[in-house]
Amino acid sequence: MTDVECLRVERRERLGRGGSRAARRGGRVPAVIYGDREPPVAVSVDLAELARAIGAGGFTNRLHDVELAGQRYRVLPREVQYHPVSDLPIHVDFFRLGAGARVTIRVPTVFINEGQSPGLKRGGVLNVVRHEIEVRCPADAIPERIVIDLAGVDIGGSIHISSVALPPNVTPTIARDFTVASIATPTAHREEMAAAAAAAAAAAAAQVEAPEGAEAPAAEAKKPEAAKKEG
Repeated sequence: MTDVECLRVERRERLGRGGSRAARRGGRVPAVIYGDREPPVAVSVDLAELARAIGAGGFTNRLHDVELAGQRYRVLPREVQYHPVSDLPIHVDFFRLGAGARVTIRVPTVFINEGQSPGLKRGGVLNVVRHEIEVRCPADAIPERIVIDLAGVDIGGSIHISSVALPPNVTPTIARDFTVASIATPTAHREEMAAAAAAAAAAAAAQVEAPEGAEAPAAEAKKPEAAKKEG
């Protein structure tokens, strides 16, 4: 893991929408610190400082310290809200972590040794089933990524979670031996892409043709889950 970054925050005495707007006018982002069986604390953080932390990548997967009036809290950013036009952060939740806390969190997958995959050498296509894997782990040992080794994988082969080397004390939340990725033939990949394009076109046509006042079918968007503290 990378070093824990510290964000300096200030207590917000004025709450509600008016207080939030006042904080933003002053170049600060409203935030709240909660969890660990302690009362929530309304704070604000400097916009530029927060933007730098977010811009470093993996913000909600990295532990941070927040310093308030000389006292530090170990936290995990749980949710960041962004302005729909400027895309600047407008609110952030910090989940306070106690000693020995464990969290449930999504960790991105990274693939290595593509050049050592017989299937990819023969023109196969990597089909990534899981771009992220939800795991349970100690809060102070959150992996930055989960490495998937493609060496030796041929066309038609699949990589299951049981063959992935996870860091110590890191376990998937799904009990079954699910597929992380596979290598498909180019023909199968083209057929899959064509089927997906046809389904998307059919859904778009259904939305256009839906009678006025009727609810057109919509594709279900997957919403990323935030980190949750266990127990």
